[in-house]
Amino acid sequence: MSGMQIAPYQDFALKHLGYEFKNIDLLITALTHRSYVNEHKKSVNEHNERLEFLGDAVLELSVTDYLFNNHSEPEGILTSWRSSLVRTESIGEAGDKLGYEPLLRMSRGEKNGSTRARQQILANAFEAVIGAIYLERGYADADAFIQKHILTKLDSILESGSWRDPKSHLQEVSQRIDSHTPVYKVLEEVGPDHDKVFTLGVFVGDKMMGKGSGPSKQFAQQEAAKAALDTYEAVKKP
Repeated sequence: MSGMQIAPYQDFALKHLGYEFKNIDLLITALTHRSYVNEHKKSVNEHNERLEFLGDAVLELSVTDYLFNNHSEPEGILTSWRSSLVRTESIGEAGDKLGYEPLLRMSRGEKNGSTRARQQILANAFEAVIGAIYLERGYADADAFIQKHILTKLDSILESGSWRDPKSHLQEVSQRIDSHTPVYKVLEEVGPDHDKVFTLGVFVGDKMMGKGSGPSKQFAQQEAAKAALDTYEAVKKP
């Protein structure tokens, strides 16, 4: 890549990380999706999946270390908190706020993909950036990056209760408030078998409290449960 092409990546590193990369190719690779390599086989031969693999391990260690040393809850609860912090939605949102999407190298098709696909790509790139920081600067700087962009979310996660499994949480709420167990019903199935989208509603008694969509019934149930919890939360507010 030319100096002009590299400059935006160094600018990003200086602005958001506070330092230049000695090996800027690490950061560029961290922001290169597999689909881009497929379209530019003659000029690009490495995508971010290996760095993502490394970054995922560093992320989990950093979050685990923080939770272990700062909280005394049982293992099961700490595991749920960690899962909420490192799930795709959380790290995808962190990547979105960092604003590196314009620097992501991916195919034209991926750029026009669904919101869910975009979020997954942002999350994968975030983990790859962690891997790049780890290789460039070491664990301490990677840990500091994670603390700043991921661990700061813990208070809001605990306050909202979003660390709980939505279906289990909804069952507790609906039984406490309405004395009913939620029931999930398929409302719609669209698309071919290999790319089907399911829409399910969750009913408490005779009332639909929420609905959700996704590539599987299980995913749609989780989304419907989240929507129902939002409905219960809205009812509580004056």
